[in-house]
Amino acid sequence: MNEPPPLDLNADLGEGFGVWRLTDDEALLGLVTSANVACGFHAGDPATMRRVCERAVAAGVRIGAQVSYRDLAGFGRRRIDMEHDDLRDDVLYQIGALAAFAKAAGGRVGYVKPHGALYNTAATDERQAAAVVDAVRRHDPALPVLGLAGSVLLRRAEEAGLTAIAEAFADRAYTPAGTLVSRREPGAVLHDPQEVIRRTVRLATEGTVLSSTGVPVRVRARSLCVHGDTPGAVDLLQRLRQALRDAGIPLSPFC
Repeated sequence: MNEPPPLDLNADLGEGFGVWRLTDDEALLGLVTSANVACGFHAGDPATMRRVCERAVAAGVRIGAQVSYRDLAGFGRRRIDMEHDDLRDDVLYQIGALAAFAKAAGGRVGYVKPHGALYNTAATDERQAAAVVDAVRRHDPALPVLGLAGSVLLRRAEEAGLTAIAEAFADRAYTPAGTLVSRREPGAVLHDPQEVIRRTVRLATEGTVLSSTGVPVRVRARSLCVHGDTPGAVDLLQRLRQALRDAGIPLSPFC
C-alpha cells in the first residue's frame, strides 16, 4: 500500500501593527511547518516582521511572504483595481522587505502567498495573477507561489516557469466550482472543530472536500491553511496535527 504524500501546514502570522496583535505567533510557530508572514500592507510592521522571522528560524519553520493590497484599514480584504505595473511593484516591495528581515534572522523567504482580496482576485483574474507572478519572477524565479488549487494564479505561475504549490483550507467553505465561498456569505468560515478535522482528514486521504451544497469537490493540495486569526486557532491546529498523525499523514514543509 502506498504511503500518503506529506502535507504542509501553513498559517498567517505577524498580523498585527504596533501594540495591536491579532495572531498568537509564538504558539502557532510551534505547530505549523510554514508561516505566511504579513509584509506591512494589510498588517505587520518592521518590528513584527523581524520578531516573527527570528522565531520562525529558531523553530525551523519556513518563512513565506504574504503579500497584499495596500489596505491596512481594510485588512487587505477589499479588492482594489490596480494596473499591472503598480500591483507588481507593490508585491515586489513587500517580498523585498520581508526578505531583508528573514536574511537578518539567518533565514530566507521560501515562497510567496497573496492575502485576502488579492488572493481571491488572483485566483480568477488573469491580469492581477500575472502581476503577482511578474513580481515573484523579478525577485527570484526559484521562489514557489502558494495559491488556491486550480486557480489562475497557479496556472500563470507554471506558465512563467515558477513552482506552483496548491493549497486547500481546513476552515473555509468551498463552492461546487472549487472556489472559496466569499467571506460576505454566511458559513464561509467553519468554526466547528470536529467538522474541520473531518474535512481535513478526508482532504488529506481522499483528495476531496464537501462543498457548501454537499457535493464532493476534487482538491489536490500539498499545503493546508488554517487561519491563525480565528478564535481557538491554536487549539484547532493542535487537534488537526494529531488527527493527521493518527491518519498516517506525514507533515513537512513543501520547500
